[in-house]
Amino acid sequence: MKLSELLEQIRYTFVQGTDTEICDLVYDSRKAAPGTAFVCLKGYTSDGHKFAASAVEKGASALIVSDSLDFDVPAEVAVVKVDDTRYALAMMSAALFGNPARELMTVAITGTKGKTTTTAMIAEIFEHAGIKTGTIGTLGIVYGGNTFKTDNTTPESYEIQKAMRDMLNAGCRAMVIEASSIGLKHHRLNGMTFDVGIFTNFSHDHVGGVEHKDMAEYQFCKSLLFRQVRNAAANCDDEKYAEITRDFKGSLRTFGFSENAGLRAENARLLSDGGFIGVHFETKGLKSLSLDVGVPGIFNVYNALAAISAVSFFDIPDEAIAAGLKVAHVKGRVEPVSVPGNYSLLIDYAHNALSMENVLSTLREYHPHRLITLFGAGGNRPKVRRYEMGETSGRLSDLSVITEDNSRFEDVMDIIEDIKTGLAKTDGKYVVVPNRKDAIRYCMTHAEDGDIIVLAGKGHEDYQEIKGVKYHMDERELIAEIIEELKAES
Repeated sequence: MKLSELLEQIRYTFVQGTDTEICDLVYDSRKAAPGTAFVCLKGYTSDGHKFAASAVEKGASALIVSDSLDFDVPAEVAVVKVDDTRYALAMMSAALFGNPARELMTVAITGTKGKTTTTAMIAEIFEHAGIKTGTIGTLGIVYGGNTFKTDNTTPESYEIQKAMRDMLNAGCRAMVIEASSIGLKHHRLNGMTFDVGIFTNFSHDHVGGVEHKDMAEYQFCKSLLFRQVRNAAANCDDEKYAEITRDFKGSLRTFGFSENAGLRAENARLLSDGGFIGVHFETKGLKSLSLDVGVPGIFNVYNALAAISAVSFFDIPDEAIAAGLKVAHVKGRVEPVSVPGNYSLLIDYAHNALSMENVLSTLREYHPHRLITLFGAGGNRPKVRRYEMGETSGRLSDLSVITEDNSRFEDVMDIIEDIKTGLAKTDGKYVVVPNRKDAIRYCMTHAEDGDIIVLAGKGHEDYQEIKGVKYHMDERELIAEIIEELKAES
């Protein structure tokens, strides 16, 4: 592809060189090779312009810059100056991969909380409607049963465009993405117009350090999404919804519990039945539905409303909405696992006191026969975390099962002793089972009807880190093994 074709949607100036042929874009100089254009991105701690010479040494055919370079670039290497190299990378990546967003049904979700869960709900609804769907977000790039890990919730624009092309090649017809404020700030989502943009909610987060300088900037960056969507829906119970969607020029659909919501939730109640833990509610307005959502907590009604609003812009049957919401879950976030007994077994990533408090408090609302929490704590991390986790579990659980969790270079028993220090501040009961599989087996074999058991700490992780080595360990696989072992023993 000619360099000029990649630059069609950008203002640019040729500093030197000719309109050369480009086969790929890179922004890591180590990946530069003949036929590539090296885009000099500016990061928080590094500047790609400083690595331009290295890219040229590796054979890069073109350099995309916003600043002057401090070396003499060989005459055969094209140098193109643009206003913003991140914006340039987004527009060039879209062109390089043939503008894949134009061939997909696309939904982008922004908001402080709920993006990951809402993404999972929309994807599940699409799948139940027979629409193969890929997702991009906190859990990585996911499609066709495969997960490709990413460094950020919203990856760099090149990764997004490549992922969409790969999704199309794998037979996907839809893509749902979490649009983080940082991703929007750094132009990672430019180069495409989304079919639907969703706003979930807004609260204090990501302010300070290398993120946003203040709440005003954080809010502004959230609003950027609504400059590049064809349709939009927002949580009208959030006081910031009008400001964040102010740049959207179309007809805005709203959702929430309030009377003026276009899609309104009513009669919401917690639901616990035969191992199923979730929430029931009905909708009025845009759609009249009676729904069971397989994710615990009344707050997940908002995520479900966001998902319904998103798919309402497409021709999706109500049956697919109901079926999708009932089984939707986020891997490693209060994720239900099927077990033969009349109790609930959940996997969750809660690995500090705050996240544990949130999860256990939510599950407490279901009034389980017993709330049992299995957890450990990471090695080579502040001991105060262990004390706090022990105290939190002791206060909120009927039984704590203390075990291993990425002990790293510490002795598991030393970590457990620290956890017990926190537990001692409560009157909570506990048992110690150092091996995690044995601990899970203990929970399952001692479960009683109506119990809720939470395996906390690992979540979506599929490894256990011990003495510098990561060993494969997926709790879903361990549970399946235990079930088979128990069958064989009976």
